[in-house]
Amino acid sequence: MQEVKQLFNVLYSEEADAFLSAQTDKVRAKILYNVMRASYSNDPELFKKLENTDIWEFRTRFDGKQYRLLAFWDKRNKQNTLVVATHGFIKKTRKTPKQEITHAEQIKNQYFNA
Repeated sequence: MQEVKQLFNVLYSEEADAFLSAQTDKVRAKILYNVMRASYSNDPELFKKLENTDIWEFRTRFDGKQYRLLAFWDKRNKQNTLVVATHGFIKKTRKTPKQEITHAEQIKNQYFNA
């Protein structure tokens, strides 16, 4: 039997942690389960690059709501590729709100400048 290789590890920012902590146990468990699944597969239903940006989104649908964790890649360490989850929100429209993408890019810039 072939071992399934993890594609990346996930690091949660303080804002991403706060978003997860604010959710019910069932919602949080579903989001974390989908993030784990995404780290082992290449499934755009779970983890998708947003158009015209370097920001990605972890995607979870639960109980009729769309939960999103925005993220970016940190490939500086070749042995341990990281995806950093910046923050989360509940999506209310078809398109990801521009201010959410801008906020993720600000967190990304702070991360790489630290």
